[in-house]
Amino acid sequence: MVVGGAPRPPDRGLPLKLKSPIANRVLAGVFTTAMRLIFRTLRLEMRTAVPGTNPYAAAGVERYVYCVWHDSIVMPTFGGRHEHTVALTSRHADGSFVEQVLKLNSISSIRGSTNRITPGALRSLLRCLGQNHLVVTPDGPRGPARQISPGITFLASRSGRAIVPTAFICSRPWRFRGTWCDLIVPKPFSRVLFLAGEPMHVPAHASAAELQHHAELLQRRMDLLNENAAESLQAPRPRAA
Repeated sequence: MVVGGAPRPPDRGLPLKLKSPIANRVLAGVFTTAMRLIFRTLRLEMRTAVPGTNPYAAAGVERYVYCVWHDSIVMPTFGGRHEHTVALTSRHADGSFVEQVLKLNSISSIRGSTNRITPGALRSLLRCLGQNHLVVTPDGPRGPARQISPGITFLASRSGRAIVPTAFICSRPWRFRGTWCDLIVPKPFSRVLFLAGEPMHVPAHASAAELQHHAELLQRRMDLLNENAAESLQAPRPRAA
């Protein structure tokens, strides 16, 4: 944890990689309780470029793929009440911890990777989605941090859902250092700004070249949205891994 100018501890990923399911549930419960207490003190503001793209709103017919950077995942998880949310989580060891945290926040999870989607896995994923939004961290679980992989554009192309770029930034963050990126947690009584950009449509059955093109376009939109959020909040930009 970095507070002010304090030196960083040895590189240690968060959340902890625990093999015991019981330990995972206990740690997830403690973490969730702590986050809920912190978020009760925060000033939260949500801005959407297009009506109907607020992920916490119960109303609305259209469902989206929300693009969220891995290091800022705490803010959308605890920033509102989830009623129609499914998240794609890692198959790695820390995925079990994340799955438990999401479950405690009424978020269903699908274990998998945007970089390794077989036709069978894609069919299973689409069946599980139902009438829910899908949240994807396209730079996880191994990074590089804040870099889009074409997997998210593949999901959008095959599912027919538009991608909503997002930015989540806080005025006074803690940064917990991980193996390839930081985990950003707002400090108590800080201000948190959520931005949802204009949805981006990817053509159905897009070719590999088209998927890469839209991934690059999404990268630019995510970068610009986060820059605008940082300027609006007058907060320092997140440290690149």
